[in-house]
Amino acid sequence: MLVSASLTLVLLFVLALAAGVLGGIVGTGSSLILLPLLVLLYGPRVAVPVMGIAAVMANIGRVIAWWREIQWRPVIAYSLPGIPAAALGAHTLLSIPPTVVDVCLAVFFVVMIPLRRLARRRELHLRLRHMVIAGAVVGFLTGLVLSTGPLSVPIFTGYGLSGGAFLGSEAASSLMLYGGKLTVFGTAGALSPVIVARGLIIGAALLIGALAARRIVSRIAARTYEVLIDAVLVVGAAGMILSLV
Repeated sequence: MLVSASLTLVLLFVLALAAGVLGGIVGTGSSLILLPLLVLLYGPRVAVPVMGIAAVMANIGRVIAWWREIQWRPVIAYSLPGIPAAALGAHTLLSIPPTVVDVCLAVFFVVMIPLRRLARRRELHLRLRHMVIAGAVVGFLTGLVLSTGPLSVPIFTGYGLSGGAFLGSEAASSLMLYGGKLTVFGTAGALSPVIVARGLIIGAALLIGALAARRIVSRIAARTYEVLIDAVLVVGAAGMILSLV
């Protein structure tokens, strides 16, 4: 059993490396790839805090990679309401049945595909006051369903950010939101040593992948970027549906 558990972590580490590179390129995707597998292996009540810890490390990697280009005004405007909203979402997550969590995750992944395309077609032009509202909404969803990268992407690009400024700013805001969520998990006793260890191992791979992606970002075509995000959403939804079977 110990060998099997160790082998599982090794395989997760390798997959997380690839997911970290993808997340470092498009600003989202690592959680959507890994979460369905973690739910299948450990169940949603363990998978979500594990992925929360790993996501913090992934965002740390992106913040380090793009530190000099981060735009702090939209980050702060987005994060101030987003942090308490994420904490509220985490409380909600811990109070509902695991099966409901699975269904919510699957539905969320599927719904994100048309919503993201609608946001892109309308060419959002957001200001700081819009970032405050968006932070509150996305913060709650982050606490409830973990990964809202496909929703935060059009928000930060709608503010006018692109390239390293977008990647770093989105990562910095996500880092703050995840901090609020993990605080709730910690006070609720949902962060056991085993969960923390798994999160740190997977997170280390995501961090390495995020740093490695810096050299690839400038070479990715816009069309390829869009296809990658939609593919990640489809895979994530399929994985959550399979976990219900």
